[in-house]
Amino acid sequence: MSAFWSSWSSALLETDPSPSPVTLDEAAKRAESAAGWVEENWSTWLNTGLRIALILVVALVLRMLVRRALTKLIARMNRSAQTAQGTGLGGLLVNAERRRQRSEAIGSVLRSTASFLILGTAALMILGAFQIDLAPLLASAGVAGVAIGFGARNLVTDFLSGVFMIMEDQYGVGDSIDAGVASGEVIEVGLRVTKLRGDNGEIWYVRNGEIKRIGNLSQGWATAAVDITVRPTEDLDHVKSVIADVADGLAKDEPWNEQMWGPLETLGLTEVLLESMTFRVSAKTMPGKALGVEREVRWRIKRAFDAAGIRIVGGLPQQAEESAADPTAGMAAPSVFASERSPQSIAASPITPPANLSK
Repeated sequence: MSAFWSSWSSALLETDPSPSPVTLDEAAKRAESAAGWVEENWSTWLNTGLRIALILVVALVLRMLVRRALTKLIARMNRSAQTAQGTGLGGLLVNAERRRQRSEAIGSVLRSTASFLILGTAALMILGAFQIDLAPLLASAGVAGVAIGFGARNLVTDFLSGVFMIMEDQYGVGDSIDAGVASGEVIEVGLRVTKLRGDNGEIWYVRNGEIKRIGNLSQGWATAAVDITVRPTEDLDHVKSVIADVADGLAKDEPWNEQMWGPLETLGLTEVLLESMTFRVSAKTMPGKALGVEREVRWRIKRAFDAAGIRIVGGLPQQAEESAADPTAGMAAPSVFASERSPQSIAASPITPPANLSK
């Protein structure tokens, strides 16, 4: 037991944490070694620091220049849209709000993309300056990007579809479109969702990735087509001259002279029957104004035909309207049992028994 206690006390003495006094010579040696280590590595530190500072300065300056250039480009696009809007035809073709939203959306996407690329590249260069191996980091980022892409593929699809729709100017604010899943007037265009105002006032939120085809009813021009059915005995030249007078009056009156981009033309006969014949008239109009022009054309043609004595037919056939009603149509057919001598009455009368059967 005494041997155990002696060994344990000697071990405690060897591992005593109390610091031993440091002499001046040892302190001087340690200071000299530290100074030598700093002197050996200060150039590396300075080189790394200057390199990182240069990377940050270049990245920030490049980002500022790129964003400023994109902002000036978007402002120039807006000014060109305002200049075109001041002209007569430009006021009809250019929607300032649509151009503004489209340019702002494109500018936002480009600025965000430029900032991500520039700052991301700068961050990778800074990590490389610290002698950090970027291969595992890039591999992990690639795996994470693939996982996020599979998990949020609908979101990515909506975003990419919205970017291409805006850049290609497939539709804009104020356009009337048929998107397949919904139709109506576009009230807002986003990178993920497009808002439509339906015919009954409802608002449709349509994801851009769900739109497979788009029918834009507000781009280019529209066609106003009207069919007029008259009697086959009418004079063709007279009918055509009356329609020509209506077209001349419509082209001179406001606001139809602005809404119509072409004269009202008689295309000819589209149908010839025994009871009627059909004329078709057509005109190019502003986008979205075809229905109003068609109503006005029908109104004026009806008044012109009434004044010229031309009858518009349609509905039931003409002979069915002019035929007189038969007064005996509501009378029932005579019955065969009304006459007592008819074979049916004789067959239905009771048989009289013989006289000898009563005795």
